[in-house]
Amino acid sequence: MFPALRMRRLRSSQHMRELFSETPINYEKLVMPVFVEEGLEGKREIKSMPGIYRHSLESLSSYVKELEDLGLNSVILFGVPAHKDSEGSSSYDEEGVVQKAIRLIKDNTQMNVIADLCLCEYTDHGHCGIIKDRNVDNDSTLPVYARIAVSYAKAGVDMVAPSGMMDGQVGAIRSALDSNGYGGIAIMAYGAKYHTSLYGPFREAADSKPGSGDRRGYQMDFRNSREALREMEEDEKEGADILMVKPALFYLDIISLSRQKFELPIAAYNVSGEYSMIMGAVKDGLLKDEVIEESIVSIFRAGADIIITYFAEYLLKNR
Repeated sequence: MFPALRMRRLRSSQHMRELFSETPINYEKLVMPVFVEEGLEGKREIKSMPGIYRHSLESLSSYVKELEDLGLNSVILFGVPAHKDSEGSSSYDEEGVVQKAIRLIKDNTQMNVIADLCLCEYTDHGHCGIIKDRNVDNDSTLPVYARIAVSYAKAGVDMVAPSGMMDGQVGAIRSALDSNGYGGIAIMAYGAKYHTSLYGPFREAADSKPGSGDRRGYQMDFRNSREALREMEEDEKEGADILMVKPALFYLDIISLSRQKFELPIAAYNVSGEYSMIMGAVKDGLLKDEVIEESIVSIFRAGADIIITYFAEYLLKNR
């Protein structure tokens, strides 16, 4: 009780604050998203995401080595194919851009390679599944997801990350991997992926904007939290190894709730809109760059074990 209790004693200097800090940034648990474009020469900056690029396979080779030299352990790949069709057939092509990128990274680094698994970048309609009667058909999409997963496994991926929010996707992928001899491949399930305005810059980066309608019918309603836990519980039952919450900063409560409920590792995706808002404010001088560290600590503090973030490279360069 005051005056005997003086909480400020433990905050009196930088060294004291460091000694008693509770939540450091664990750099080994950061994952950098990487966009790979088929047919691109060199690399191309994404206008809405300053400092983030689409890479060709050639530029990817040097980039991942730079990331590894910085101390990054893990990347997650997103492909931008040259060919799109209604079935998203480029997604499971064994000579597809992501499959080639997986082999390149595994041959040249010791990094963990995670591959996002979805159809939105590969379909000419921009949706995450097969269209039937003008709607995304959940059940006819599952075999395609399974086929993509096996193609990634053949290329040498360490982990697949299904992001389409189709019911039963984790079970279908787990079954396909196991029955094809790839039982050691981990699944990071986008368990609670919300429909949000924060994906805008990503859709430029991955060329994945829906041609019509939106994804509200399969992505989660941002007003719901109990539903998120139900979604994640189903993914756990179907064989997920890691559960993800996406986005992160606007959904810290969901990260905290999932950390309390589940024993599986919890990943959080610090999405493109969160990156662009913060980076834009820093570049305009509205905020100091220390806000970047503060934002990432908040995600760890909420309970995330792994953070997928476009700030990973920046944080490693400035630690």
